[in-house]
Amino acid sequence: MTEWYEDPRERPPPVDVPHTELSADALRGVAEAFVLREGTDYGEHDVPFETKVRQVLRQLERGEAKIQFDPVTESVDILVSRPVARRHGDDD
Repeated sequence: MTEWYEDPRERPPPVDVPHTELSADALRGVAEAFVLREGTDYGEHDVPFETKVRQVLRQLERGEAKIQFDPVTESVDILVSRPVARRHGDDD
C-alpha cells in the first residue's frame, strides 16, 4: 500500500542497499528484474538477456550502479550512474 504524504518531506527516503549484503540468488533476482523492466532494445544488435544481467552485475561491482529500497512502495530498483556531460563553457 502506498501512503499519501501531505508534506513530501515526511516521506521516508529510499535506502541504499549494498549489493554485497545480498545473497547471490537475491542479487541475481534483482538484476534480472531490472533488466526485464528496462524494455526492448532498439539498437542495431540484440543483446541477449544473460549478457544484460552480467553487465548490470558488473556495474554494481564497479560502483557504477546502486541498489535502492523504497520503504513506501516496498520496491527495489537499480540506479545506474551516467556521466554528466559538461557543456562547453561550464566552469565549476
